[in-house]
Amino acid sequence: MATSLSVSRLLSSSAISVAKPLLSPTSSFAAPISFSRSLAPNLSLKLRTRRTSIRSSSTTTTVSASISVGDKLPDSTLSYLDPATGDVKTVTVSSLTAGKKTIIFAVPGAFTPTCSQKHVPGFVSKAGELRSKGVDVIACVSVNDAFVMEAWRKDLGVNSDEVMMLSDGNGEFTGKLGVELDLRDKPVGLGVRSRRYAILAEDGVVKVLNLEEGGAFTNSSAEDMLKAL
Repeated sequence: MATSLSVSRLLSSSAISVAKPLLSPTSSFAAPISFSRSLAPNLSLKLRTRRTSIRSSSTTTTVSASISVGDKLPDSTLSYLDPATGDVKTVTVSSLTAGKKTIIFAVPGAFTPTCSQKHVPGFVSKAGELRSKGVDVIACVSVNDAFVMEAWRKDLGVNSDEVMMLSDGNGEFTGKLGVELDLRDKPVGLGVRSRRYAILAEDGVVKVLNLEEGGAFTNSSAEDMLKAL
């Protein structure tokens, strides 16, 4: 993979790691001529069939997670910077959701293209409409530290009263949900992050779970959540 591959393409690609087949779908069986001619032609047929099977299995992905609709959200401690004092504060998932209608949406990384240009701005612009439908809390979660999340909040001009920018710095909450996104093999060094998703929870119970394949952005937008309300 070329090291110049853009972050945008990395985050928009499927996050499900699929083992590479022993035979590439486009490779040819390089047996010596005497070997292939001296044996029955069935051997070549079997090899071609096997390559087709590998190609089919290598493109099959499954979107799965530990959390599902009807489950209680696992409790975890998230952090943020107090805009007024600059101090690091913490908040628990249970306090964000208890007795409330809460939207938690996650992004693979702060300052990354799709997250900065579409996902977060969408929830900021639709915050009023979401609240008019009974949503009490809107929170963005990312596996970044609280200082990065605060810098990103300022860069995007996000009002903390509308959308909270929360750090899951150690990936604890992400791991409990089972939505890790392993990007350690990518040249930009993103490490293990979170897959993109949007959750609607009522009193901590998941009512809507829109989970993307990795960093794709197809069903976790603010508009999608408005349709679900």
